Amino acid sequence: MKTVIKAAFFDLDGTMLDRDASVKQFIVKQYDRLEKFLSPISKRTYCERFIELDNHGYVWKDKVYTQLVEDYQIKGLTSEDLLEDYLTYFKEDCLPFPKLVEMLEQLKQNHLKLAIISNGYGRFQMDNILSLGIKSYFEVILISEWEGMKKPDQQIFQRAMMKLNMTPKECIFIGDHPKNDIIAAKQAGMETIWKRNDQWNDAKTNFIIDELIEIPQLITNLNKKKEFSSF
Repeated sequence: MKTVIKAAFFDLDGTMLDRDASVKQFIVKQYDRLEKFLSPISKRTYCERFIELDNHGYVWKDKVYTQLVEDYQIKGLTSEDLLEDYLTYFKEDCLPFPKLVEMLEQLKQNHLKLAIISNGYGRFQMDNILSLGIKSYFEVILISEWEGMKKPDQQIFQRAMMKLNMTPKECIFIGDHPKNDIIAAKQAGMETIWKRNDQWNDAKTNFIIDELIEIPQLITNLNKKKEFSSF
């Protein structure tokens, strides 16, 4: 009998957290909070330059803010001050992709075990998970800083499977990054679902979705196919 999917592993940024939308909302509010220091720069210029330097979250903010201070000769605020503001307030602007909670509810009703494997800083990422209100759905949450390893390192996938007592064939991984999520999870032996986005054209994946709510039915159909093919 073919092994059915019993666990779903999720990336966080760009998969459950709509990071690009969250950043756009946050950076406008940051400008407004600190306008007395930033007013020599137009709000539009500041926000657009931050988003450009941030590169969808793949450049850590200490470098982003150091460059901003240098670019615009910001007075009265250091890059450390701006970073502290980011660490303090970003969680207030976390926006989920549509129907995130509804999707997780359906997966739990279908008796799947759920885990998060996320690159990033531990407390920061956990604050964002708490802000989204989804922590209770997950039996395992691994964040790279706390684990001492990060995707695409195979060990972090293996650690998550071990904690859930699952084999690779019982697991499916959902993510947005073609290499760190999809290729890495496939190399770990899992099937994969790529959440399509505008940043990349393609991913070597088993399945592609545009909306999170597609996931429960996709897994249900996959398991029915596996069960049927075993006869």
